Amino acid sequence: MGTSSSPKDSSILYSPLSSPNVGALLKIKILSWSQETGLPVTIRVRIADRTFNLHKHPLFSKSGYFRRQLNESNEVELPRIFPGGAETFEMMALFIYGSSTLVDPFNVAALRCAAEYLEMTEEYISGNLCERFDIYLNQVVLQSWDDTLIVLQKCQMLLPLAEELLIVSRCIESLAFMACMEILDPERRRDHPVVTLDALASQPWSNETVKAILSQDLWIKDLIALPFPFFKRIISSLRRQGMKEKYVSPIVLFYANKWVLSRKTHQYWLDARKDGKADNDVEDDDADDTNEKVSKILQGILDLLPMGEKASKVIPVGFYFSLLSRSLQLDLTSESREKLQDQIASLLYLARMEDFLLPDSSNDSISSCIELSVMKSIFSKYVSFNMELTHTPSPRNYIVAELWDVYLTKIATDPQWSSKRFLELIETVPMSSRQTHNHFYRALSTFLMAHPDMSQEEKGLVCKYLNCQKLSQEVCIEAVQNELMPLRLIVQALFVQQLNTQQAFKECSDSFRYAQCGEYSGSLSSTIYPNSKSQNLVESPCLGGSEGGSKTLSFLLKDSAVQRSEFSRKEYESTSFRIQNLEEELMSLKKTLQLQHISKQTETISKKVEPVSADFQSLKPYGLEGRTPTKKSIGQVTSCIGSVNFSSQKRYATRLLKIFRRITLFGRGKSRKKQGGNGLRPKILNF
Repeated sequence: MGTSSSPKDSSILYSPLSSPNVGALLKIKILSWSQETGLPVTIRVRIADRTFNLHKHPLFSKSGYFRRQLNESNEVELPRIFPGGAETFEMMALFIYGSSTLVDPFNVAALRCAAEYLEMTEEYISGNLCERFDIYLNQVVLQSWDDTLIVLQKCQMLLPLAEELLIVSRCIESLAFMACMEILDPERRRDHPVVTLDALASQPWSNETVKAILSQDLWIKDLIALPFPFFKRIISSLRRQGMKEKYVSPIVLFYANKWVLSRKTHQYWLDARKDGKADNDVEDDDADDTNEKVSKILQGILDLLPMGEKASKVIPVGFYFSLLSRSLQLDLTSESREKLQDQIASLLYLARMEDFLLPDSSNDSISSCIELSVMKSIFSKYVSFNMELTHTPSPRNYIVAELWDVYLTKIATDPQWSSKRFLELIETVPMSSRQTHNHFYRALSTFLMAHPDMSQEEKGLVCKYLNCQKLSQEVCIEAVQNELMPLRLIVQALFVQQLNTQQAFKECSDSFRYAQCGEYSGSLSSTIYPNSKSQNLVESPCLGGSEGGSKTLSFLLKDSAVQRSEFSRKEYESTSFRIQNLEEELMSLKKTLQLQHISKQTETISKKVEPVSADFQSLKPYGLEGRTPTKKSIGQVTSCIGSVNFSSQKRYATRLLKIFRRITLFGRGKSRKKQGGNGLRPKILNF
């Protein structure tokens, strides 16, 4: 199959096969008829700005239309809606006089419609023009892919008569049949595989990638060049004739990519509308008309695309996101937009972060942009469809929750976010669906970096859902060292990191014990079971050469245990250093609270409120330098943990110190107990 011409090609508008001397040939025929019959020219036919002087008998005998008109007058004026205009009637006059002028795909549709308009049927003469043109269409045009495309393109200017004569329907059915045969052709498929969307399944939607795929099959390029009403009917015919959906859907996607997503096509339509217009015409009207045209095509595309779960196998979800992004720029109906969002929600677990709608960088506030509102609506739909109906863990839900946390990280940089609004976004996806909190922590950290002046109370509110036990080891260490996090989370992260460190030491100790037992069990098994090779790594075929043969199982296990022990020791030292710093801060806070408590008792005994002395002001709690005391500070102090009275804050600081000491003693005792027998003692910091 060859490539059909696009609508703007001149070959579609004018036939290269038509004779340029139709007018001269008609004059010769008229003179010949006059000489043969001796009858003068008595009929005058006017159409548009041209006049034809013809004989009455040929017109009267072959055309029912002229037979009625010539009974009243010898002058006939054809309307401007006459199919094909004056050029087509000139060729019809040649056929009426018996000429065998060449019929080709470029003029046969107009000739067939003109013959129908003039009622040149078998009722008046056998072998009349209607029958002759139908034979040419069926036996010549509809057997060729290129000729059928040409006729279908020409039918755009002959509607609705071409539709009534079934020329359009016959062309559409013929193209659909030949497309099915193209896919089923085993010889062609051997050299040129059928185009599918497998290449786009693992990457974001890209116009360049689509063009590369589209270049593999030229017949698809021919179909997507058609007007949408014709294209829509061809897609329906392909499905009706049995073409599989994995071959039909790519054609629809390529059409949408060309006429909806392509900026070049949009600009082409704008330029086409501006041609021939005055300079003072309003360009906004052109843009509105073009957007309306694209919007109608987009709504039609949504009707052609498969919906629901079955679409996941043939259509990348990134394509739906591209359509959604385009719909935000067009006047698409709310019903169509909701339909598109529902489809994306059903396939959200297949999406990629690169597919998501990100706010425009030119927007002053991310929190109020429409892209964020649409994305929140999509995730809310997914939650209502999948997470609220069933509470069982699902890998799909884990993926969606992680995608939402990554998206929050992208948009958390806006300093205009309020803590309440950001918390609402966090709660869009249930916390139970988050298998890990790594990306959730990244989003919170990004948000806190954009709000450095946020109070401890607000930080605690935003971070209340973060669970340090669901953090990876690397992220947990980062959380411990992140000064933006609230103190409660830092303490929780320290405790979790301490437990992880002790677990690592335990595993190292178990590895050494297993390695030592392996040496004895290996030698014993080789003695008792001399034919056993699986117990002795020396004889393993996996270790080639003398170097591999000299490394026993116990040696490899020891080497692995030493490396893991060294790595765990460094992490433990980092965690212990952070604990020591916090302990020093709490000790300073405790001393300050004690001094303030003594001062309060003195004031109570004297029953006289005196200004705070300069010496006492110099003993402010750690981190409160530069603050002026208020009336509340006499009976209450504000710390990084919150606002509590002296006694409760003193008890709280004491409890924290006990927790840190227990954590330290727990780590020191466990590590020495587990690794004392092996002679490998990690360096533990003493507080």
